[in-house]
Order: sequence, then C-alpha cells, then structure tokens
Amino acid sequence: MISNQILQNTIDGLKSITRVDFCVTDADGNEVASTENVGNITRAAAEFAASPADSQEIQGCQYFKVFDEQQLEYVLVVQGIGEAVYTIGKMAAFQLQNLLVAYKERFDKDNFIKNLLLDNLLLVDIYSRSKKLHIQTDVSRVVLIIESVNGKDNNVLELTRSYLGGNGKDFATAVDENNVVVVKELVENDTAREIEKAAGALVTYLQKEGIKETRVAYGTVVQEIKEVSRSYKEAKMALDVGKIFFDERNVIAYSELGIGRLIYQLPIPLCKMFIKEIFGGKSPDEFDDETLTTIYKFFENSLNVSETSRQLFIHRNTLVYRLDKLQKSTGLDLRVFEDAITFKIALMVVKYMKYMESMDF
Repeated sequence: MISNQILQNTIDGLKSITRVDFCVTDADGNEVASTENVGNITRAAAEFAASPADSQEIQGCQYFKVFDEQQLEYVLVVQGIGEAVYTIGKMAAFQLQNLLVAYKERFDKDNFIKNLLLDNLLLVDIYSRSKKLHIQTDVSRVVLIIESVNGKDNNVLELTRSYLGGNGKDFATAVDENNVVVVKELVENDTAREIEKAAGALVTYLQKEGIKETRVAYGTVVQEIKEVSRSYKEAKMALDVGKIFFDERNVIAYSELGIGRLIYQLPIPLCKMFIKEIFGGKSPDEFDDETLTTIYKFFENSLNVSETSRQLFIHRNTLVYRLDKLQKSTGLDLRVFEDAITFKIALMVVKYMKYMESMDF
C-alpha cells in the first residue's frame, strides 16, 4: 500500500505538468488524496468501483480503476472530459499502477531482508525467495548497523536509503526501534580498508544531514546470502563492545574488537571475582589521574620506558619510580609482560562492569 503522502505528491506533480485536477479514492469511494475539491464523488466512485468497467465518464469527470494484482486498489478521478483528458487519465493511472508495483516489491524485499537478518527463514525459503525477488545469493556482502543518538529512526532510515540510492544491490531496513541495518554488496576487490571508508562516508553524510551523534559497526564479509545473519550478529556485538572499549570512535569493525569481545561475554560475578583476586578490595581505576595517565601511556608505547618518559615530559627515573610505586601497591610490575597483560585486562574488565551497571539504571 502506498502512503497517502506519496499519492498526494504524485498527483500534485501530475497537476503541475498537465494543469488538470485529480482525486484518488479507495475502493469504497473514500478520498485518499486530491489536488482540489472536485465535488462530492464518494457515491459515484463507489458505484464505479462496483461496476465491470475499467474507465467511465461520470458528471464531467473521467474515472479510472487502479489494480494491484487484479485486486482493485484505487479509483482515479480526473476532472474534465474529452480525448485529451482521457489520455492524461490513462497515463496517470499507469503511473499509479507502477507505483504500486514498485512499493510492493520494495516491501517484499524489506520483509525478506528483515527475516534473513533475524534467522526467521528456512534454508530452502532463503534461496527460493531470493530467486523470486531477483536477489543474488552468491556475492560478497557485509552488514552495517547505524546507531544515532539524536535522530529519529525513520529519518535515519530514509536518509540512508537516499544515500544508497536505488541500485537494487544494497538494502537498508530497521529490525528494531534503535538501529538501522544496511546489507551492503561488495565488489571483488573490496578490502577491509574500503569497507571502513564506506562506513566512514555514511557517518559523514548523516552528520551533514543533522544526525550528529552517529556510530556505525560492521561484521565480517560473508560469501553466501544464508550467512548474512552471522554478519548481522557480529555487527551487533561490535556496536555494543565498541561503546565500552572504543567509545571515542564512530566506526568499529567486529574484527577489531580483540580481547574486548571475550570480556563482553563474561558474567559480571566472574568479573568481580577476578578483580578481587588480583587487587583485593581495590579497583584498578581508583588510582590518581597521574598514575592512570602513566599506565595508559606506558601501554600505548608497548611498555617502552624511554618513549613513555619522553612523551610524558618526565625523567626516565621519575617514570621508573612511578612504576615501582605501582608495583608495591598492586604486586604487578608493568615492565613484565605477563603483569602488564593482567593489569590491562583488569582495566578493561572494570570498564565493562561499569558500563553494564549503567545499563541497569
């Protein structure tokens, strides 16, 4: 079913070209859209709809039927009589007929993609419906999820569809209230770098359109249409894990999650037990800002004392003193790889726990 707004825009456009007024009613004669008041046509439209005629002239107007797969969908009323008006009416009815076909096909594809993402289809149904909808089954695809903080989902969805264009290869849909999902077809030479650039370009476009706080996550590339749901699940995880451990980034890939993907799947009681065993009653994020800055910079420079002290603008001995002080309070020497790994994981676990606690409120 075409929205009333689309119908109104269509007949407004037709009027601007033909200088003829139009009215569209449903099969019961109720007005759906009109360029101006063409008179009380409800009864005439209903009687015409019940008649066997496909077109008819009634009281100075031309009436035409618009079908959807042999089912009467609309009655088009064109004001005026004569051969010229009749031709205009036939063309307008043909335009509405094509709109019905296009929107129905779009709806069918959208419904198919939603069920494909949510694993609601049997394998045989995936391939049979793909064939019916003329969707290729053996091309490379990747799923992207768009999350916007301050944009209405319908607006983001329409903007995304506008950005993708009508190439018939990329699909945008919404499977829940929070996110827009894009199933993007890739060309043979597309690399991870190209996918990241495409995701970044989409973020930039949405931000220019007023959707300021936008984040895009994407899964791994799949080669078969039956595997699209896996890429979608990976993208969902990338979106959640990215908000915890990569909150400064607006594009995140599932393949970049690293150890954060493992931590995200740990139960909170196990995380608390780990922190307690390593640090006793103290949390590793309770250190003062100077100590935390030193720790993060030391990790950033791959445990290199000289480079870290240079970037912190402190003497090498000062950095060594801070690391010795941290070792005494925690029992972990960050200059030792195993201790550094333990501390790094602990910081990530604490960040994960705080995020999950914030989600509970």
